[in-house]
Amino acid sequence: MDDQTKPKKFDYKWIIVALCFLMVFTCLGFCSSTNSLFVKPVTENLGIERSAYSIKDSCRYVATAVINIFFGSLVARFGSKKLIAAGFLCLIGSMVLFAVATNVWVLYAGGLLLGIGLAWTTTTMVGYVVNKWSRENRGTIMGAILAANGLGGALATQVVTPVIGSDGGYRHAYFLIAAVLLAVGVIVVIFFKDRPKTINDLAVAPSKKKSRGQVWVGIELSKATKKAYFYGALVCVFLTGLVLQGITGVAAAHMGDVGLNSQYIATVLSVHSIFLAVFKFATGFIYDKFGLRVTVSICSVTAVAVMVMLALVSNTTFGMILAMVYGVFASLALPLETIMLPIYASDLFGEKSFNKILGIMVSVNTAGYALGGPVLNLCYDFMGSYKTALIAFACVMLVVVIGLQIVITIANRQRKIICAAE
Repeated sequence: MDDQTKPKKFDYKWIIVALCFLMVFTCLGFCSSTNSLFVKPVTENLGIERSAYSIKDSCRYVATAVINIFFGSLVARFGSKKLIAAGFLCLIGSMVLFAVATNVWVLYAGGLLLGIGLAWTTTTMVGYVVNKWSRENRGTIMGAILAANGLGGALATQVVTPVIGSDGGYRHAYFLIAAVLLAVGVIVVIFFKDRPKTINDLAVAPSKKKSRGQVWVGIELSKATKKAYFYGALVCVFLTGLVLQGITGVAAAHMGDVGLNSQYIATVLSVHSIFLAVFKFATGFIYDKFGLRVTVSICSVTAVAVMVMLALVSNTTFGMILAMVYGVFASLALPLETIMLPIYASDLFGEKSFNKILGIMVSVNTAGYALGGPVLNLCYDFMGSYKTALIAFACVMLVVVIGLQIVITIANRQRKIICAAE
């Protein structure tokens, strides 16, 4: 039979992509996006301060940061399938602990399990899996998968909210989430494969094409740690996490402080969630078409602009327009702390130590998450407003814009030298 008439063999990669989409949809959608729904009922039921309750989230971020430092070693030893299975078990355990908790210590233990579970089922793991299964269009695929976060959150909110308001209350809602995680976890683990049979992960030849987002052989972590631009990249990633997560966490409170009504704020946040899914996919597509520098420039400059807009929001017609514009375009900035992390690791440092460098980057980014909110709220406690802090964070992000351009320029020079030698 002629090669042209042979039916094409189905690529199992698309099953893996679908499973990753389902995993992100469920884990981030139900376990992370619904978090704010539980603050009031849990604190009121247990009779604890919200500040004490918020330490649960700090436990989550610390656990994620620590686990991601060792991600490369763990995935090399146990494989992605076992880590994903363990991640689902940790998430189920965290939901059960939240459901039965009668004091803050059980909540903190649940927060630790939540952080571990998300480390093995979301951004870092998806970046590793896509890198293993695909040699082209990685940005687009990553964007499509991580867009599931917004979609999952939208569904989870509608499912969980009425359960929290029922007779069973928030405890039944946590048990429901645990049941959803169990069902999805079984499906994912049954059909998931650690790696394709036809790809030799060590044989990454530099591409002769000039298309964007091509894989390259890369450098070892031991050599990367001797390069100044490696630490420059980590600083930029840390500050990005600190700024963007901090701003996202206080945006609704700031809008309320300046007089916008709760219904309009809810509309802004809903629009934000919808566009988050759109822009995550679009960011991956832009990277595949135009490369890292263009993608980073668009996202980071947008981040600076929307922070200034948020600072200028007021209870006027113009202020309300600014709030809605923020809701739309803040979604274009947020891929800097999700989709772009695997892309940074691959594009700047290549394949040799991709897993280890990705784990470090996600860990550093998560450390920024943990500090962003407290820094902004501390500023609020001293000044009575977020406005000055928002402007200051916009200035920090402007520094990040410049820093990323310098890092990309130096990394590209290093890449050319290595690829020419190969």
